[in-house]
Amino acid sequence: MSGILVIAEHEGGSFKKTAAELLGKATELAAALGTTVSAAVLGDAPATELGAFGASKVYQVPGDFSSYDTDRVVAGLQAALEAASPDAVLASASFLGKDAMPRLVARLGGGQASECTELRVDGGTLVGRRPLYAGKAFADARITRSPAVFTVRPNSFGQPEAGSGGAEVVEVSAELPEPRITLVEQKTPERDDVDLSEAERIVSGGRSLKSEDNFDSVVRPLAKSLGATAGASRAAVDAGYAPHGDQVGQTGKTVNPQLYIALGISGAIQHLAGMRTSKVIVAVNTDPDAPIFEHATYGLVADLFEVAPKLQAAFESLD
Repeated sequence: MSGILVIAEHEGGSFKKTAAELLGKATELAAALGTTVSAAVLGDAPATELGAFGASKVYQVPGDFSSYDTDRVVAGLQAALEAASPDAVLASASFLGKDAMPRLVARLGGGQASECTELRVDGGTLVGRRPLYAGKAFADARITRSPAVFTVRPNSFGQPEAGSGGAEVVEVSAELPEPRITLVEQKTPERDDVDLSEAERIVSGGRSLKSEDNFDSVVRPLAKSLGATAGASRAAVDAGYAPHGDQVGQTGKTVNPQLYIALGISGAIQHLAGMRTSKVIVAVNTDPDAPIFEHATYGLVADLFEVAPKLQAAFESLD
């Protein structure tokens, strides 16, 4: 192989944790393949820092990428990949990974395996394992076209320790098209927790919370007590207990945390589709026959209004 390239996403000049996560995994895979690791960065960010996580070279495309524009992002990534000529590309299964990467793959004539939760080397080839049928089955994908692109769900791999090395930065010029959309205003959510799609810990509430006040007084404080992000089922969102941005499931966000606590969530297939790959699932429900218990690592048949405050107190006592 001529190398593995990681698409390193950043926000406001700060790299997302998926950048380090993918570089750490790429370094492991590259060692098994006897090849090198590089990265691609769009816009203004401290690219040389990526060397601390294994990138020997970073292909940086200058330009204004502060607001997402599909045409400009695809053009920038295409220039970076053409400069790097990698055999394999790793990207996060983020909005960029879902929107831009398939377009890029089509332009370059490569192949793609999406939403992978595992990557390994088998017979000198990269193999990506991805869930199918809402996580009921898994398939191993081998890509025969180059570049072979794998998008990976956040939190599929651990965060690597930062080293002391720096990366060589190569500036790549790209002909970026004029935006077809005019950005009128950009608002940032007024919250300090991690986005659901990247959160390592999530506490979700369902319709059993009965009101927005209960959701805010039970789910959010419990989430805060263990440094988690609050999530919600579609039923809770439809009932107005939480905003749509908090929804986990088939019509919400797909998450892959280390810990997922489900309070009063029955576990309908639509919800399981968005969180089934969580490493540890803790379910609290008064219905012993709730489907969520079939998939829970730990299950408690109890009233969430009694359990949640006790869990919160226990977590807070650990500080």
